[in-house]
Amino acid sequence: MKYTVKEQQRADLHKMIWQVANDLRGSVDGWDFKSYVLGMLFYRFISENLANYINKGEHEAGNPDFDYAVLADDEAEFAREEIVNEKGFFILPSELFENVRKDAPYDENLNETLEAVFRDIEGSAVGTNSEDDLKGLFDDLNVNSTKLGNTVARRNERLVKLLNEIGRLPLDGDYNDNSIDLFGDAYEYLMQMYASSAGKSGGEYYTPQEVSELLALITTHNRTQVNKVYDPACGSGSLLLKFAKVLGKENVGGFYGQEINLTTYNLARINMFLHDINYEKFDIALGDTLTEPAHWDDEPFEAIVSNPPYSTKWEGDSNPLLINDPRYSPAGVLAPKSKADLAFTMHMLQWLAADGTAAIVEFPGVLYRGGAEQKIRKYLIENNYVEAVIQLPPDLFFGTTIGTCVLVLKKSKNTNDVTFVDASKEFVRAGNKNKLSPDNIHKILKSFDDRVDREYFASVIDNGVIEDNNYNLSVSSYVEAEDTRETIDITELNAKIETIVARQSELRTEIDAIVADLEGAI
Repeated sequence: MKYTVKEQQRADLHKMIWQVANDLRGSVDGWDFKSYVLGMLFYRFISENLANYINKGEHEAGNPDFDYAVLADDEAEFAREEIVNEKGFFILPSELFENVRKDAPYDENLNETLEAVFRDIEGSAVGTNSEDDLKGLFDDLNVNSTKLGNTVARRNERLVKLLNEIGRLPLDGDYNDNSIDLFGDAYEYLMQMYASSAGKSGGEYYTPQEVSELLALITTHNRTQVNKVYDPACGSGSLLLKFAKVLGKENVGGFYGQEINLTTYNLARINMFLHDINYEKFDIALGDTLTEPAHWDDEPFEAIVSNPPYSTKWEGDSNPLLINDPRYSPAGVLAPKSKADLAFTMHMLQWLAADGTAAIVEFPGVLYRGGAEQKIRKYLIENNYVEAVIQLPPDLFFGTTIGTCVLVLKKSKNTNDVTFVDASKEFVRAGNKNKLSPDNIHKILKSFDDRVDREYFASVIDNGVIEDNNYNLSVSSYVEAEDTRETIDITELNAKIETIVARQSELRTEIDAIVADLEGAI
């Protein structure tokens, strides 16, 4: 494969990052050790981001030789309040990544030093608007964990190596290519690799980048900007951040999400910072979206994207309050307690703006199962909320090989039909997983946009037909699969069979004659 300069730089960086991660890991399980690599990458980023911001301001003010990293801590305090208001946090010069790294080999109490630095960074936001965005960000970077070593000396030895290896990554702009989001790209690559190696235990929190791109492009169709994007099961935040790539972060009013897992919640907030999304532009909440949604004051949202957990359990009808919840009550029934998929769907529909679009990754069963799920689909169809259903290829996601679907919802449709797209064969094989190529994505989006029948690929079906089919939304029910079996000429085949049968008869006669001759000779 021939790379462009940018692609080669990215490939080289990825190779180096993964080598660093493997070298550092040692005896620590890869999925557990991700917190140390990602956390230290984050520490380096915010240190450099803050120092560069302060230096730029001083240089523009006529002080070209100013260098924040060499400033005494007491001389730096003058800027604390202003910097916290601008960036959401503050770091003293002595606590910058580069200075801690420089002194690390000679610091017998490095673990305590780092612990104090992380505490001070989080503490700088206490009592300010950014407090919730910084609180607990370093909790998973436990510098006193026995996973790093059985003794303080062994742990500090590993921490020195971690600081040095993260510090030597070429993430300071040496590539001279602003189209490469160096820290953000490194972070996304590491998360994808950790998710891939972790399999089902860790892979469910991460949506592959090309799937994220497809969902973002669907929800931003014919838009150049959106006021707010939302993901109620945001995982590491990769789906939300794809909007910054697709539209440009200046064209996204805000990034909103909720995540139930504490570690993944921290990953999502770190991910925002590493993509240079400032604290006032994102609001990632911790908690159970289905029972304790955190963004009542922020909805509705123009763009909603999500890859919620498949067939997860929830309270359902065991909680008598939920049937009266305005998110679920319109359908008159709750999603099954053992399968919360359509509870997430109803939640997203309720919080979708009148002119907005939601693109949701769904497990296939929710599209055709009976019972409560059929009643919810009936509500969606009878109110004309379903814009499209797209069958994706198998083996795209970490943690499952099953081919999932994308359910596209809109509240303001001008047609009474649904576009079904069978993209199950639209993939390329990359390593041990399938992947959507740019051509695959383009073909899917074109069918979504054109809304016309295409043999073996897309069908536009009237809502009445879907109603007659018991509100089944499975793509295979409406898009005929191409028969790739070899065409057989029956007349020709019968002639060949007759020839074979005749030849068999001749051979039997010849064999019988030979046997008779042998018996006569005995």
